[in-house]
Amino acid sequence: MASHHEVIIIGGGPAGYTAAIYAARANLKPLVIEGFARGGQLMLTTDVENYPGFPSGISGPDMMNAFRDQAERFGAILVSANATRVDLSGRPFGVWVDEEEYRGEALIVATGADARWLGIESETRFRGRGVSSCATCDGFFFRDKPMVVVGGGDTAMEEALFLSRIGSHVTIVHRRDTFRASRIMAERVRANEKISVRWNAVVEEVLGEETVSGVRVRDVVTGETEDIPAAAMFVAIGHTPNTELVAGQLELDADGYVVTQGTRTSVEGVFACGDVQDRVYRQAVTAAASGCMAAIDAERWLEARRSAATEGAPAGV
Repeated sequence: MASHHEVIIIGGGPAGYTAAIYAARANLKPLVIEGFARGGQLMLTTDVENYPGFPSGISGPDMMNAFRDQAERFGAILVSANATRVDLSGRPFGVWVDEEEYRGEALIVATGADARWLGIESETRFRGRGVSSCATCDGFFFRDKPMVVVGGGDTAMEEALFLSRIGSHVTIVHRRDTFRASRIMAERVRANEKISVRWNAVVEEVLGEETVSGVRVRDVVTGETEDIPAAAMFVAIGHTPNTELVAGQLELDADGYVVTQGTRTSVEGVFACGDVQDRVYRQAVTAAASGCMAAIDAERWLEARRSAATEGAPAGV
């Protein structure tokens, strides 16, 4: 027999855990299928200094463990496994962990998004020690130092412009001879004296010993290599939302993000929060805020259904 819950939350990052805290405090006893990679991208972040309330900073894993402990303290039921299948065709919604079946009256999707990486060994080795996918998160640590941004879209332009206000110089490495970014963003980058562009180039290796000291790039036309001095490399080639579970059941945009109005999705009773539906901000604090919103929305939706059932109105209201 499937276990039944008022709210099921899929995902264990800042959005999912915050949704769990609010749902648990509303006495909804949420089930959180947090996944094996619980904590999300913050588990790869050594220091978080821009989250309110931590003036001395906190490590990403410590922060996520605190979120998790708080959710559990208020009564959230945690399952440290990956959800493998969902059925949103009718209520209660079905969620499976392998052969184990769970049923929920409301569902909150907080599965996050993964940064796209270059896929080279040295990039992995220096991740968290000078290699990052978030300038807003980590740029501060490299104040007055040279940095490299990899990419050619709007995200790369935004990262480079942001870092130019912090670092001594920013070099954009782009594999083509023109940007994919919007015209206005590209013009802002070209007009910035602290930003230069290495066209037709790909990253061969991240250089350094304990921390990053430079980036070796290869010209895709001539084959020649060049070492660019840098204290950090920011990879800005996009994110992939983790929507495989709900593809074909929820409305997604062209890039695979869940389409929401507030936190409501295309299926009544299903809500989404965090990076799985946020293609703009992608910060721990905004993910946590949207998790709060999703839990409140779910609570109010459940209460409206209970009231409608009591008054004899259709239960789908």
